[in-house]
Amino acid sequence: MTAHILFNVIIAIITINFLFNKFLDYINSKNFDAPIPIELKGVYKEEDYIKSQRYKKENFKFSMLVSIVSFVATIIFFYVEGFAYIDQIARSFSENEIIVTLLFFGIIMLGSDILTIPLSYYKTFVIEEKYGFNTSTKSLFFLDKIKGLGLMIVLGGSIMALIVWFYQKTGTNFWLYTWLFIGVFSICMTLFYSSLIVPLFNKQTPLEDGVLKQKLEEFAQKVGFTLANIFVIDGSKRSTKANAYFTGFGAKKRIVLYDTLIKDLDVDEIVAVLAHEVGHYKRKHVVFNMFISILLTGFTLYILSLLIDNALLSDALSVQIPSFHIGLIAFGVLYTPISVVTGLFMNILSRKFEYQADNYAKEHFNAASLISSLKKLSKNSLSNLTPHKSYVFMHYSHPTLLQRIKNLAD
Repeated sequence: MTAHILFNVIIAIITINFLFNKFLDYINSKNFDAPIPIELKGVYKEEDYIKSQRYKKENFKFSMLVSIVSFVATIIFFYVEGFAYIDQIARSFSENEIIVTLLFFGIIMLGSDILTIPLSYYKTFVIEEKYGFNTSTKSLFFLDKIKGLGLMIVLGGSIMALIVWFYQKTGTNFWLYTWLFIGVFSICMTLFYSSLIVPLFNKQTPLEDGVLKQKLEEFAQKVGFTLANIFVIDGSKRSTKANAYFTGFGAKKRIVLYDTLIKDLDVDEIVAVLAHEVGHYKRKHVVFNMFISILLTGFTLYILSLLIDNALLSDALSVQIPSFHIGLIAFGVLYTPISVVTGLFMNILSRKFEYQADNYAKEHFNAASLISSLKKLSKNSLSNLTPHKSYVFMHYSHPTLLQRIKNLAD
């Protein structure tokens, strides 16, 4: 295979992936006006359903515009040999490959931010604001961007530097050391993410004593779940949308409830949400997901190690000096078909786990409260009640509201 042919393969993969995803988006958008299934009657009042349809359509048009701009910019960047140009800029500052790699990705990240921040700003302060979701301030929006950038530079830069160092010291065997490191890092993030990373962006406080805490603790005790850490996160400072999640394991496991969730749901509905999260823990979903994720990471790194030394990857992007960072860019595109398949597998698995967690809540608490909570959360977020089945199959990590209600009602 010549560099020219490989370049065309890369362009074809980018184009086919874009067209496939836009086709899924389009057929999904045709379902926005579909009649609400009988099982979901009452989720929306008529005026709220009309509002949800407007919200979905506006988001679809905006995301379509963003995708087209991103696709066109990407294709142009490949054709004007943009990666070669950035590589030259990075090499003008240093001959150290680690520094060159960090500068290379730093410039790309800066360019990406220049393009995406205005779009993100519009999404937050125009669309989300228009439909009553946004509670963030402009200063908080930019502060979040600065913190995210800082975290990316410190944490992401350190990880990338270490991976390049592994490559310099061990050659194609770098994947083994990188895999071990990422495995340990993933476990640490699962254990300490809520206590180390989340506080940079949100305030977490222990749930206050009261009826809710009492009911949650009573349920946890009934099912043999040690519940020492129940926290409330101030999600309302950015959005009215509600959420809850479970993280960690062992002594570090933690239930986090958004303050918006506590505001929107009654006590039994929140206990039902907790029962669902406990179901994930009891069914070992956290550990299993981590195990599968680490396996997939190892597989990806191994495939990368087979190709990273191939000068053809650099030649395809018109870069004269073969390097780890250029090989990584080319590999990232070539790996897209495999990542689509693995992503599909993970979504199928995730939907199965959601059913299992729902069933646990049904068996150990009650289905009615969970159904009621799911309906309220869907209504309050103006979620799509009639997504296209193909879109669900490819993109949904959770079953649809209709599927979950049918399962809980059986």
